[in-house]
Amino acid sequence: MLSPLREHLRDTFWFAPVAALVGIFVLWLIASAIDSAIVGYLQDEQAYDEVAELIGIAEDAKTIVTTISSAMMTFIGVVFSISLVAVQMASGQFSPRIVRIFIRSRITKAAFSVFLATFALSLLVLTSYDSETDPRYVSTVPLVSSVLTLAMVALSLLLFVAYVNSTLRLMRVGHVVDLITREAFGVLTKQPWYVGELADVGEPTDHVLHRGRAGVLRDVNVALLVRLAQRHGVVLRMLPRIGDFVVPGTPILAVYGGTVPRRIGAAVSVGVERTFHQDLGFGLRQLADIGLRALSPAVNDPTTAVQCLDRITQFLAAVANRPLGAVHHRDRKGTVRLVQDVPDWTDLVDLGLTEIRGCAPGSPQVSRRMLAGIDDLLTLVPAERREPLIRHRTLLTQLVERTAPEAADRAFALEADRQGIG
Repeated sequence: MLSPLREHLRDTFWFAPVAALVGIFVLWLIASAIDSAIVGYLQDEQAYDEVAELIGIAEDAKTIVTTISSAMMTFIGVVFSISLVAVQMASGQFSPRIVRIFIRSRITKAAFSVFLATFALSLLVLTSYDSETDPRYVSTVPLVSSVLTLAMVALSLLLFVAYVNSTLRLMRVGHVVDLITREAFGVLTKQPWYVGELADVGEPTDHVLHRGRAGVLRDVNVALLVRLAQRHGVVLRMLPRIGDFVVPGTPILAVYGGTVPRRIGAAVSVGVERTFHQDLGFGLRQLADIGLRALSPAVNDPTTAVQCLDRITQFLAAVANRPLGAVHHRDRKGTVRLVQDVPDWTDLVDLGLTEIRGCAPGSPQVSRRMLAGIDDLLTLVPAERREPLIRHRTLLTQLVERTAPEAADRAFALEADRQGIG
């Protein structure tokens, strides 16, 4: 139940800073209570000299806390202004869809959260200073709070170094491609593969229409749908696939064997863009986008396209022998309750290769790498999955033969090479 919510929160940038501000406020309350307890204990023991000494130390720390308070917000503004420029450059060079990598970056959220928390804590500590200086009547001395502020500053400096390192890595295409591939394999790992023959359930007896806003189908609460289908003794089938754009009034669920309440549509979540949560093809979509942009005349970077083809081949090799098409979700008794369509083998091959293949003839490096990848995949897939690979190989060969005027250039461009030109 919490998995979709967790993924949605990871796609936001506000949750971590808000949680950090709430957490630092709680820590400040605890630290203030400890400070008050220490002063109260010393006053009860009539140790006024020790109280006066604490007041002196706290007054010295006040100067540091004041400096932190005035400098921290400026520091935050400068750091993240530079970061936004870096994100803009990266999205223009690679793909607009990689902006979500920056948004989902844990180190980015942690750094921003700690920076804001340090600033907020410094303000709270400044409000804790008592105007009374007589050791007999002072109510609190924010010594523990000041030490906590200094610790937060030290943590901020460490996170700043980690944040700069992470941001610089995210500006490198190799690291971005690797991150996309790892997220795609994360989806592959979580994808259920129990596919079997579904008994004949006849024609649909009901349809559930989409009642929410228009948007991209991001995820489906499978556990909820299976429970509701079991409760009503029906079989459900998702009509759109994850990543499809749905509009209000269109059917999203077909019901077999009965009817279900309309509220069942709440188990389907839509958003403004695709996510990795349950979308098996989104990784290939991003890799193809980066490779295609790299081959555009404005960028002209075939080496980046080859790096994308490396990862596309890796992903296709991982699913070469897995069952694809329709996933059957079963209840605890083993009865199929939900049928969900996922991309089949041909869909994934076309998604990964079609667009890059159309630009490959202008770059022998890319055509050679694609041919090598197709040859590798042909050795891995069963016979019934060879057709789309052979089709792409034939189309690429024909395209190169039409565009390369010299026989020697054609022969060179059609020689398989895992490095492109290695």
